[in-house]
Amino acid sequence: MSKKNGIEALSRRAFLASAATVGASAIAAPAFAQSAIDTLINAPRRGNWDDQFDAKAASRTASAVVSNTPILGPQSVASAQQAVMQYQQIAAAGGWPEVNPGDQRLQLGVSHPAVQALRQRLAITGDLPREAGMSSAFDSYVDGAVKRFQARHGLPADGVLGEFTLKAMNIPADVRLQQLNTNIVRLQTFPEDLGRRHVMVNIPAAYVEAVEDGSVATRHTAVVGRLSRPTHLVNSKIYEVILNPYWTSPRSIVEKDIMPLMRKDPTYLEKNAIRLIDGKGNEVAPETIDWNGEAPNLMFRQDPGKTNAMASTKINFYNKNGEYMHDTPQQGLFNKLMRFESSGCVRVQNVRDLSNWLLRETPGWNRQQMEQVIATGVNTPIKLATEVPVYFVYISAWGMPDGIVQFRDDIYQMDGNAELALDTTAGMEQPVQ
Repeated sequence: MSKKNGIEALSRRAFLASAATVGASAIAAPAFAQSAIDTLINAPRRGNWDDQFDAKAASRTASAVVSNTPILGPQSVASAQQAVMQYQQIAAAGGWPEVNPGDQRLQLGVSHPAVQALRQRLAITGDLPREAGMSSAFDSYVDGAVKRFQARHGLPADGVLGEFTLKAMNIPADVRLQQLNTNIVRLQTFPEDLGRRHVMVNIPAAYVEAVEDGSVATRHTAVVGRLSRPTHLVNSKIYEVILNPYWTSPRSIVEKDIMPLMRKDPTYLEKNAIRLIDGKGNEVAPETIDWNGEAPNLMFRQDPGKTNAMASTKINFYNKNGEYMHDTPQQGLFNKLMRFESSGCVRVQNVRDLSNWLLRETPGWNRQQMEQVIATGVNTPIKLATEVPVYFVYISAWGMPDGIVQFRDDIYQMDGNAELALDTTAGMEQPVQ
C-alpha cells in the first residue's frame, strides 16, 4: 500500500468510526438525559439559569462556523473531498428526515412533534450535539443548532425556521452531495498559490475575502449582480483605488430612469449633482435638452459626495466588462438576505477597511491620510505600488479543514439542479406562520 493510499484509508476509517458514533448517540440518547431535558423544559419555575448556560454553548457552536481559513487555498480541494466523504456516508445511510412543521412556527420555547425530526436532521449534519437528546422541545440547544445551520448556509442566524431555512434544510442529501462534487471541479481549476496578498469575491456567498499569507485578513459582505445582469467570473489584478470617485451613468439607466425622472422633475440632475458632459469635455446645461425626446448622446457624470452612487470609494481591476468594486450610500442593502441586485459591479460593506488593506504597501497612504482625503470630497485616484490579484469565483459549496461544510443558494443556476436555486433573491425571509 502506498503512503498516500494508506493515509486515505486511515482517514476514511477514522471518519466512518466517528460518524457511526455520532449517529448512534444522536438516535439513542440516554433515557436519563432525555428525562432531565424534559424536566428542565417543563419546570414551572426554573428561571433563566439553564437557558443562559445553553445559550453560551449554542453561541460557541454558531461562532465556530466563522473561520480565518480562506475558501481558496492549498487545502481547498482536500477539505471539499472530506466534505464529499461525509455526505456520501450520510446519503448512503438514507439521508435525513424532512422537517415539516405545518402551520407551527418553530422557534425557541415551542414544543411540537416536528422538533424531533428537526433534532434528527440537525444531528445528522453535526449541527446539534448528541447530548441535546431527542425531545419535542425547541430548547436553546436546538436554537443554537438552527443558528449554526443557518450560518453554514448564508442565512440570517436568528434561530427561526423561516421559508428559506426550511427549504435549505429539506434539500436531499444526495443533491447536496452532487453540489459538492460540482464545486470540487471548480476548486481544482485554481492554483494553490494565488498570491501572498489577494482578494476573492465569492458570488453565491455575496462576500469578499482579503487574504494575506494564507489567512483571511478582512472579510466583507457584498452585493453582487442579479441573475439578469450577473457579475462576471474573472481572474485579474486590482491596480487602483479612487477616493471620492465620479460616477458615470450607464446608457441603460439614462434611458430607463433618468429621462423619465427629468420629465417629472427638471431639477433632478441638479439635486443629485449630475452634470452633462459632451464629447469635448464641455458641460451642457440641462435646460437645453428636450427631455421628452430621445436620450442625448452625452455623459451623465455625478460629482463626488454623499449622494454619489459609489459614495467614498471605487476599486478598479482589469476587465472587459466595465465592472468594479465600490462603496454605496445605501448601507442598508448589506443587511438584506437578498444581496443579488446590482448591475454587475460589487458593492462592498466597510469598503474603507478593504481600501486601507489594499493601500498598505503603497507609500504615503495610511488610514488617517485616506480619511482626510475622503473628507475633502476631492476626486483622488491612487495607483497601487503593487497590483493585487483578484478572483471573482462561483463556489456554492465548500468544506473547511475543521470539517465545517458550507452551502449557498445557486443564484445563477449553474449547479445543474433546480432544487439548489432557493429563490432567496425574491425578498426577505419570512417566518413560517
